[in-house]
Amino acid sequence: MRYNELGQSGIKVSELCLGTMTWGSQNSQSDANRQIEIAMDHGINFLDTAEMYPTTPISSKTQGDTERIIGNWLQEIKRRSEVFIATKITGKGFKSIRNGAILSDTKSRCLHYWNDEKRLHKIYPTSVPLTPELTRTGYCKVIRKVIGPEWRPTKSMRERDPKLPKFMPPGPDNPLGSHALYLSWENYRIHGTSDTRKIGRQSSSGCIGLYNEHIEELFSLVTIGTKVRLI
Repeated sequence: MRYNELGQSGIKVSELCLGTMTWGSQNSQSDANRQIEIAMDHGINFLDTAEMYPTTPISSKTQGDTERIIGNWLQEIKRRSEVFIATKITGKGFKSIRNGAILSDTKSRCLHYWNDEKRLHKIYPTSVPLTPELTRTGYCKVIRKVIGPEWRPTKSMRERDPKLPKFMPPGPDNPLGSHALYLSWENYRIHGTSDTRKIGRQSSSGCIGLYNEHIEELFSLVTIGTKVRLI
């Protein structure tokens, strides 16, 4: 086996690396243990893994299992000093998409949803905030789901429009529509609307609006904890 030095660290790793992306789905702990032992017997001292593994298929139920399998092997065999492990983390963006992910693009006025296995991608047209001052961008998450939401305009909303009621019960005239996803940002929601003229326009006080039939579908897909990014 040939080995290469990592920079000027003095650490030498084998040119061949043992991949692990099936451990936890197609391969069991005992399978993985045997594969590592065979690889090391042939001079391979380099394992490659990632937090999202296994990927056969990608699933929130098994994400992280590959790293756990490697950890179990290390704890049992006590050969940590003989092996180098490369794992992966994400850069700027979602750290993972466990529980799915939502990306709302206020410029293109559409919302994207991916499930946690990345096998489902939905795109919905949206309404967006009226002005840049009302537009918040960044990362948050879904913390509450409500069918038939009540509406209580904020103080700033009522200052801009004194005609707004203090409270509106659920119903066809409610500006939050049939369903609402409450975000970890206070007073921010992704919700439906019965006023279809608003979709595709700058028409909200900060929230993201969808057609009622679209928010109903998204509501059924999203779970508490789904990550949200607004750009």
